[in-house]
This record gives sequence, C-alpha cells and structure tokens, in this order.
Amino acid sequence: MNKKINTIIAFSLSLLFASCGNDDKKAIADNTPAITVKVNAVSKDNNTNMLSTSGKIEAVNSANLSTRMMGFVDKIYANVGDKVQNGQLLLRINNADINAKLGQVNAGITEANAAFANAEKDYKRFTSLVSENSASQKELDDITANYNMAKARVEAAKQMKNEVNAQLSYSDIRAPFSGVVTNKFIKEGDMANPGMPLLEVEAPGSFQVLAMVPESAILQIKSGTQVDILVKSLNETLNGKVTEISTSSKNTGGQFMVKVLVENANKNLLSGMFATVQFPLEKSAKSTNNTVLVPLEAIVTQGQLSGIYTVSQSNTALLRWLRLGQTFGNEVEVLSGLNSDESYIVNAEGKLFNGVKVSVQ
Repeated sequence: MNKKINTIIAFSLSLLFASCGNDDKKAIADNTPAITVKVNAVSKDNNTNMLSTSGKIEAVNSANLSTRMMGFVDKIYANVGDKVQNGQLLLRINNADINAKLGQVNAGITEANAAFANAEKDYKRFTSLVSENSASQKELDDITANYNMAKARVEAAKQMKNEVNAQLSYSDIRAPFSGVVTNKFIKEGDMANPGMPLLEVEAPGSFQVLAMVPESAILQIKSGTQVDILVKSLNETLNGKVTEISTSSKNTGGQFMVKVLVENANKNLLSGMFATVQFPLEKSAKSTNNTVLVPLEAIVTQGQLSGIYTVSQSNTALLRWLRLGQTFGNEVEVLSGLNSDESYIVNAEGKLFNGVKVSVQ
C-alpha cells in the first residue's frame, strides 16, 4: 500500500516539474523589437582647456536706496520700469518733525544774528573810546569777549541748520545716477525704517556676471582674461573679460567669486539671467591624461543622481551611475563609474530603460 502511494506522489511531482519547465520556456521568449541606438567611445582629456561655471548677470551700476530716518512714506514718484535722471526725486518720507525743528533753528539763527550785530556795534564803539582814553581797557575786554561769544553763537546756529538739512535729505530719496527703477520694496503709507531697502535703481547698458569658481581652478584664472559667456535664454555667446577675482571663499561655501564684464551686451540682456562662463585654463590646472570625459547631453539625471546608458554583453541598455567632476565646455569629467575603454549611448530612437533590447547603429 505504501509502495503505491509513493509511486503516485513521485508521478505527480514529475508532472508538476514538467509543467513548470514549460512555463519557464514560454516566459523566456521575448519578441519585443530592439531600440536602435548610437554609441560613442569614451574620450580622454587631451586638449580640453575650458572650465565652465554658472553665474548670474547683473548691472554694473546697481543700488538699493534706503534712509537713515524713520517715518511714513508720503509719496512715491517713480514706478518699476521708469527711467530716472541723476538727482531726480523718487520717494518722500513724512518729515513734519524735522520741518518743525528747522523752524526753530531758523529762529535761533535770527536771534543769534541780532545779538551779534549789537555786540559788533559795542565792540567798534568801545575800541574807538579806548583809543581816545574815554574808556578803560577792562571795559573793552568785556565787550570783546561778548562780541566773540555772539559770533560763536551765530556759527553754532548755522551748523545746527546744516545738521537739520542733512536729516531732511534722508527724507527725500533721490536717484544716485541715471538709470531705471527695477524694484520697489515699499508702498505709500508704509513705515520706512533706517537701513530698510525702499527702491532699486540700475543703470542699463553695462552688465557683469558673478561666477563661482572652485578652488582647484581659481589659481589659473587671471584678471583681464578674455572669456566666453553663454546665455541660454537668448541662445547667444557673448564676449567677456575678468575684472575682479575674490581672494577668499570663507563666506561663499568654498567657491571663489569672479566678476566678468560683458563686453558686447545687447538690448535683450537683463539682470538676473543665468549664464555659463567658459574660462580658459592652463594645462597644469586640468586633470591627468586619464581623465574620462562624456558629453553633457548623454548624462541622465534622476533626483541628485547622475548616470549614463551603456550596452551590455546581451545587447540591452544598462544604466550606470556616475560620480561627476568639473565641466569642460560641453563635456563633463567622470570621476568613477565609467572606464576609458568603454562605450556609452548618445542617441536612441526610443525610450531607454534598464534591460530594454538595443541595436547598435
């Protein structure tokens, strides 16, 4: 009996394994058409001598206007986009208390002038009397002291008026140069505080780029060097010249700030546009001859990860994650993840993903 049962179990297991084997064979069959791709061999760093860094365009002459006094904004005479002239009144802060103080100062000046005029008459009269021996020297000395004090009070009153006028100048905000109002940070009726930005004015026509350069290349950049400025939004390449190089990266996260003057700016260039600056470097600033370079257009990004598609031995797409380094022109340095004797996919006639069949063109 047990022998029959064992025979039945063995027969059932053999049928089960046979059916599973047939299913596996059916699953292996894949008739999906292959995606035609184009591959390139990895290039090495032979003549690359450009360092590309991103930056932002800004006007050379730009100012945020503020005040040193507290008060309500009475009137704003310019709007964003308005052209203004040097010295033009742009904004006025309520200055009733300063005007009241100015009235007091003017009254004090009038009083001091009257006292000085009277003291001057006495001084001249007693000087004449002393010369005629009609007055004593002690009387002349007293009159002279009174005359000098009256003169000093007039000067003090005038200086006090200068102080009040200086305070009044902080209530009238004027354009420091001819340009365009590019931003407004306050509206009429708001309270203005000392140091608070009120308006922004820029002088159009002259622009510069603030670019951040890593410490590995900063020593190779010299003042006066000619560079290329790529403005993607305008699809143009402009000429530039290095005008200023920062000597500290303490407050810029290890990156050194370099100012580049735009030499052939056109009318469509605006402050705030992003640009790519290409700095020419000496060969000593570059990596070794074993540096692996790939075009930026071949890089695949997913979040903060960067990778590239290669072709496996079974002719399928294989996504390789990379660690990237510096950018040289239109190519980027691969620090790890791709060897110098490998190829990568640069173009595909379909959507690539891990494991998809590919056919090399």
